[in-house]
Amino acid sequence: MMRTIDSITDWQTLRKSPIFENKSVGFVPTMGALHEGHGSLLRRSRQAHDISVLSIFVNPTQFNDPNDLLHYPRDLKRDLDIAKACGTDFVFLPKAEEIYLDKFRFNIIETELANRLCGTHRPGHFIGVLSVVMKLFNLIRPHKSYFGEKDYQQYLLVKGMVDAFFMNLEIVCCPTIRAEDGLALSSRNALLSAEERQKSRLFPYHLRSANKLEQIRQELENVGFSVDYLEEFEGRRLGAVRIGKVRLIDNVKI
Repeated sequence: MMRTIDSITDWQTLRKSPIFENKSVGFVPTMGALHEGHGSLLRRSRQAHDISVLSIFVNPTQFNDPNDLLHYPRDLKRDLDIAKACGTDFVFLPKAEEIYLDKFRFNIIETELANRLCGTHRPGHFIGVLSVVMKLFNLIRPHKSYFGEKDYQQYLLVKGMVDAFFMNLEIVCCPTIRAEDGLALSSRNALLSAEERQKSRLFPYHLRSANKLEQIRQELENVGFSVDYLEEFEGRRLGAVRIGKVRLIDNVKI
């Protein structure tokens, strides 16, 4: 039976209990608004471990735009239904005031990759991401944690942090799950209007094309996208665009 825990003290007590003794633990950290992409991570965690843990926490420190935080989609009941269907054992629902007892005085900073790509357009974003992920890893104490390939820069940074701090934890990168028209599934897709959703399929279509980056940028701008960046990095083509008020990211192998 799936259990929800919303207190750090209660979770720490539970984590020390015999329930976890000699058990492998898989962990999927999320900000909620779960979709099939998250479902694929949860099922993989369930299949590989004795105990599977999901966290849902809309992390305020990774939002450089207060309006983005305010309008981030939230649907806890639906999230819990999805988690239960995926065989999740525990859902951790911490409160911001507990996660940030220190008022964010202490944080994790990466000085190279975090300043490129999404980091250029979202200052401070990855400081918030790495800091909260470090806190969650210390609380959950998983053996493996599962991240989606869509957020490839985030995956590289989290894996790099784990390696740099000699953490006894494996970071597993899982394939991007896409809609039938090719759009990568994302919690933010729910914020798209019908017209924007129809147009958004052109983002992955052009990202996969054989054209050069400048031509892809021009084609995206011609159909109404605002392009934050397009860049080729470590054998991948990564991009971020805005359509209306929604920011979409994606990447493909090249």
